[in-house]
Amino acid sequence: MIGMEKPVLAVLCGDDQARELAESPAVQGIESSAVVRYTGEAGLADALRDADVLFVYDFLSRAVPDAWHAANKLRWLHIASAGVDPVMFPGMRDSDVVLTNSRGVFDDSIAEYVLGVILTFAKDLHGSLDLQRESRWQHRESERIAGREVLVVGTGPIGRAIARMLTAVGMTVSGAGRRARENDPDFGTVHASAVLTDHLPAYDYVVAVAPLTGQTKGMFDSAAFAAMKRTARFVNVGRGELVVTADLVGALRAGELAGAALDVFDTEPLPPESPLWTMKNVLVSPHMSGDFTGWRDTLVEVFADNWSRWQTGAPLRNVVDKELGYVPSDR
Repeated sequence: MIGMEKPVLAVLCGDDQARELAESPAVQGIESSAVVRYTGEAGLADALRDADVLFVYDFLSRAVPDAWHAANKLRWLHIASAGVDPVMFPGMRDSDVVLTNSRGVFDDSIAEYVLGVILTFAKDLHGSLDLQRESRWQHRESERIAGREVLVVGTGPIGRAIARMLTAVGMTVSGAGRRARENDPDFGTVHASAVLTDHLPAYDYVVAVAPLTGQTKGMFDSAAFAAMKRTARFVNVGRGELVVTADLVGALRAGELAGAALDVFDTEPLPPESPLWTMKNVLVSPHMSGDFTGWRDTLVEVFADNWSRWQTGAPLRNVVDKELGYVPSDR
């Protein structure tokens, strides 16, 4: 235990989430060793005063920067997601507060989603559903995915899980990351993201899973889409802000690429007036590619494990490099 008094834990969550958390055995274990303050966005500043730890369970919330002035004793912030951009602002970056995330929870489920949308495009499953609703028997031929070339932009754990799964079904996978290299165990060849457009013409599928940083924001713009094959499909399971949405819409309308599967958007929920909803060659899902049955319990378990480590002074897992904006990898 750190000190003689119980540490104070602030938990940012919605009302329904607070009820779920209170019923979690993992959280009940934490409550025996801490003063726990459940709070919504409106009460976050009050909850942060004299708090030692902040658990951002509501990982879509953008409330932390405005309440940061009240974090007078905070030593550690954990966010219940792999992406940390909601809490990556100058005050946090410049502070001594340790930042951890939930890296590893969603790797395989997102990889399954990516495989699913690739098969949907190749086998025209969405077209079959449309024809079924019309009671139309229309025979078509479909594409093979074996041997197709895939570029996974983002070489962290999620990108690696995607690479392994797509390789297992016979696709040829390369990566794009901060530095170019050969003989990577999951990607073989990794291209430098700084020269991404030089490599895009070679690929049938481009999968975006990079973290959102100053270098990656808007990396998929008109130049990137123009560089892709006209038969290529684009999949975004990273962050919506990786894409210049207007440029993507323009490229799809112009036939510069064959389709897109989008799970994340720069504005969420996706506005009803967005043209992406009604484009025949676009698959839209509501930021759910990683959300498997039981994922919320797993997120709490990840935090609870780190809480035990923090109390005993053991090294925390998933410590984010605040300059890079993600957990560094040894590969």
